[in-house]
Amino acid sequence: MTPSKNFTRPLALALCLVAAAISSGLQAKTFRVAVGDGAGGTQHELGLKFAEEFKSRTGGKHDAKLFLNGQLGSEEDTVSNAAMGTLDFSILAINNVTPFSPSVGVLTLPYMIQSLDDAVALTQSDIGQTMVDNTVRDAGVRIIGWAYSGFRVLTNSKRPVTTIEDLKGLQIRVPKNEIMIDTYRAWGINPTPMAWSETFTGLQLKVVDGQDNPYITVSAMKFDEVQKYVTNLRYLFSIEPLIVSESMFQEQSPEMQQAILEAGKAATQHSASWLVEQEGKIKQELTAKGMVIADPADGEKEWIDRAVSQVWPKYYEQLGGKDKLNNVLKVLGRDAI
Repeated sequence: MTPSKNFTRPLALALCLVAAAISSGLQAKTFRVAVGDGAGGTQHELGLKFAEEFKSRTGGKHDAKLFLNGQLGSEEDTVSNAAMGTLDFSILAINNVTPFSPSVGVLTLPYMIQSLDDAVALTQSDIGQTMVDNTVRDAGVRIIGWAYSGFRVLTNSKRPVTTIEDLKGLQIRVPKNEIMIDTYRAWGINPTPMAWSETFTGLQLKVVDGQDNPYITVSAMKFDEVQKYVTNLRYLFSIEPLIVSESMFQEQSPEMQQAILEAGKAATQHSASWLVEQEGKIKQELTAKGMVIADPADGEKEWIDRAVSQVWPKYYEQLGGKDKLNNVLKVLGRDAI
């Protein structure tokens, strides 16, 4: 037997054993990934990177197929479906996870997250891991990745908005999320809860005048076709988790679970850098398409004061009490409440 054969046979055997371990009890499969947004958005980019990394980390054995624009149901429906084991993965806005696992609502408190660094610090800390554990317990799904989408800017079709007074008379679409609804109420208007899948049509038909979402989502969903004015609000930094069905996850071998987790981590890291690369360019593109961008007057002070003083206290108990919120603030280097 030649020396090369003595080397290649054990190597080939080892590779076969690794592949067998990853796919133990499971034939080659294409997993389904529900995506609420359309092509070109942060959710789509996270999904593409996850699928690429997942395929690579399973040696090409398994793949993940994205279903965009809510093809597999509303974002809230995908949480229920994943919990029941009828859907493998979903990428959705964090506010659509909150009804199933209230502790993640800390990420939707107005003005809690004030930068991309804050978003990364929270999701990648012990606090982030606690939210993952709570979501497994409460909702039957596991967060394995995060898309960082930027601040939810306000858009509308009627007029420039720079002060809270300018909001009066506008019908603003919001998700079915109590914290976000209460934030607008603190600003003096009653927003219109509306499913994400109905939002573009609602804007187009003037059922609602405006909505809020990150610049990347505004571009991906072509809201420039039905909206003209943008206000650079910074009340909510949009974070969009990638979840996996916990029952499906637990059916996998340890090696397969590790491949899923590592693919999610790699996609998360990619999302942060992609946001930095894309957001400035997208603002310029939207301006070129006719959107008019303005900043809130007085550095957003009145918006901040009303939201924090009126909304935060309502949710102290739901989010685990002041001590837990102070732990979050400590991670962010901010004063306790």
